[in-house]
Amino acid sequence: MTTLVHDKDGTKIVEVFGEGIFIRSPQDAVQLMMDIAAEGCRKIILHQENITPEFFDLKSRLAGEILQKFANYSIQLAIVGNFVDVKSESLRAFIIESNRGRHVFFANEFAVAYSLLISRNI
Repeated sequence: MTTLVHDKDGTKIVEVFGEGIFIRSPQDAVQLMMDIAAEGCRKIILHQENITPEFFDLKSRLAGEILQKFANYSIQLAIVGNFVDVKSESLRAFIIESNRGRHVFFANEFAVAYSLLISRNI
């Protein structure tokens, strides 16, 4: 796992990337938040391929458990991935609703995720 801190006018965003799955459970999410909090960051960009596929199956309830941790700790999250061809109607609706909020965003490219995190503060 590699982290890169992007700083725009004092707003720090940590991008987490690399090979493999880093987030498999709510505990993994909490550990990641603790690691980036040490850097003074409250915003994270993750990539879809670094999150367990079960996260994107809403029936597993894993997304809700993990995203609740981000909300509890007031950490904003943007997930970059291929969300254009989402087959699940419930996941598509969840993505649309999340993108209307202020805590969790889904974007098809890094620049969009970055822009959302910069423009929407909690």
